[in-house]
Amino acid sequence: MKRMGGWADDVRTGTYRRFGAPSVRAGTGAIPRGIHGALARGGPATLVLIAIVGVASAQTSALPGAKTVRTTTVKSDGTTTPRPAVQAPADTANALAVAERTALQSDLVWAGAYNGLINGEVSERMIAAIKTWQKDHGGKPTGVLNPQERATLAADAKALQDRAGWKIGLDPANGIKLGLPTKLAPVQTAGATGTRWTSAQGQIQIETWRSKDTNLTLAAVVEREKKEPAGRKVEYSAVKPDFFVLSGLQGLKKFYVRGQIKGSEVRGVTILYDQATEGTMEPVVIAMSSAFAPFGEGAAAPAPPPRKKVDYATGLVVSPEGIILTDRAVIEACDVLLIPGLGPAEKLREDAAHSLVLLRVYGASDLTAASFAATPSRPDVNVTGIADPQSQGGGSAVTATVAHLTSSGGDVRIDPPPGVGFSGAAVTDAEGRLAGVALVRAPQLAGAAPAPPQATMVPAELVRGLLTAAKIAPAKDAALSKASMVRVICVRK
Repeated sequence: MKRMGGWADDVRTGTYRRFGAPSVRAGTGAIPRGIHGALARGGPATLVLIAIVGVASAQTSALPGAKTVRTTTVKSDGTTTPRPAVQAPADTANALAVAERTALQSDLVWAGAYNGLINGEVSERMIAAIKTWQKDHGGKPTGVLNPQERATLAADAKALQDRAGWKIGLDPANGIKLGLPTKLAPVQTAGATGTRWTSAQGQIQIETWRSKDTNLTLAAVVEREKKEPAGRKVEYSAVKPDFFVLSGLQGLKKFYVRGQIKGSEVRGVTILYDQATEGTMEPVVIAMSSAFAPFGEGAAAPAPPPRKKVDYATGLVVSPEGIILTDRAVIEACDVLLIPGLGPAEKLREDAAHSLVLLRVYGASDLTAASFAATPSRPDVNVTGIADPQSQGGGSAVTATVAHLTSSGGDVRIDPPPGVGFSGAAVTDAEGRLAGVALVRAPQLAGAAPAPPQATMVPAELVRGLLTAAKIAPAKDAALSKASMVRVICVRK
């Protein structure tokens, strides 16, 4: 990822600065240093929690409420006819819903084009970021994304979020709400006054903290953070009445500290990362700063979708003695698990990391077990499963759809995703051999518009690992049989 550009204002001096250049007075074509001036502009009330965002369609025609400037057309007889001019990019953006503008800002941050607040407010910096992104992708820098450009930007940002493992959650020690790159810093341990997340080799470190004292002041905490640990070199400092931002160098690492005071307590987060990871971490730091809500203010993190009373999944028979593999997430919190035609089932073994579960139906025998081949060498596959009964008039037929496998942030995506009921379905290669299991998820998106499901594949080798751990001998390698597929029904009270 390239180094981020764009303008940011220095809250201390009223200047604008850009990365790696000296500051000059505002209004003279000036430049920020790093990402941090932009991150310090807004107070806590402007912080926005960003979850995984979807495509927000940018309109290229005049929109309700947008300003239109009129020009004239001169005819051969000398008369003039007024005609509408092209709508200004800022007016086009302002006509979008706040959630769509916020999603657009978030996508631009992850794509490395925008270094401002993710708050849904249209600014010159946001329009400039759109133009920069268009130019970098070979388009005309109009400042207005057409639907194809918007879809490309969203897909690129989603891939980068997936690669980082971006999630919104709560610090278990302090209750701080924050965004975390869980794949970049997967190791979680207890910190001195909070929680610590690090990469395997320590190149990236994230730690929450708190200070509490009857006479505590924000200024005192700022001075402490400037000096501790020893050798910290502050290159940027912004102090507001209720929060502060510091950034600079700490040894060979870059650091970013944000803290906020409420009453007699200050809560904060410190981010350290090797300079070699700067291209990856800069958008992460911007997203984390906007998501940071130490005392619970700001928009609430997206709640998981409510559980249905009845959920349907596809199960694969992996042992003739009634052992069935399916999607662990679909059958969570079930009061009753049923396999039609075979009877009640119970959990035998789980693989939470890959969202797989083995079920056992007692009394079943002589079932046709599926075998798992190697991951397919070609991306074109079939996804075979049993759709939701509402999708097939109450039926339970086994059907197949054609799909394409793509790699995204360490996952294997299935496009287009199959419908409801296909989670746990079989993914087969060109020879009909079982190459993996499909997991179908309804995404959590900003905005009210419904979004299509997303699907990934758990490869065959991971499935075989679960079977080996459960001491289940895999069936002989053969083409998938429909007799190996069953419907799984989860009933909740």
